Amino acid sequence: MPDAIETLMFDNLLAVFNERDDDKRRAAIERTYASDVRWTDDEGVSTGRAALDAKCVALQANLGDQQFAADGPVRSLEGFGYLGWHLLDPATGQPVLSGFDTALIADGVITDLWTVLIPPQ
Repeated sequence: MPDAIETLMFDNLLAVFNERDDDKRRAAIERTYASDVRWTDDEGVSTGRAALDAKCVALQANLGDQQFAADGPVRSLEGFGYLGWHLLDPATGQPVLSGFDTALIADGVITDLWTVLIPPQ
């Protein structure tokens, strides 16, 4: 049975960033993140669930049919999670981009999230 940090990290990647259905994605956001979650990526810092959702929707609009897939298991310490991922081309199944997410976790939700992109070589 997966532990809470593993569940949160996979939900972040798959139930939120892969989910195109607005209602399902927003339900996942409610159970995965603190209300004042801070998400930091190359574009800066977004604060709050609504900002995370808006940025997620904009990202998905640019991805087309590409989907995220985990690259290995979740690595964790108490209150901390790490998950590598690939963004896959649906036609070939090959990665077009890779990266990883790290998160601070408190009271059963992600409070701070960082996304790091690894450019293709």
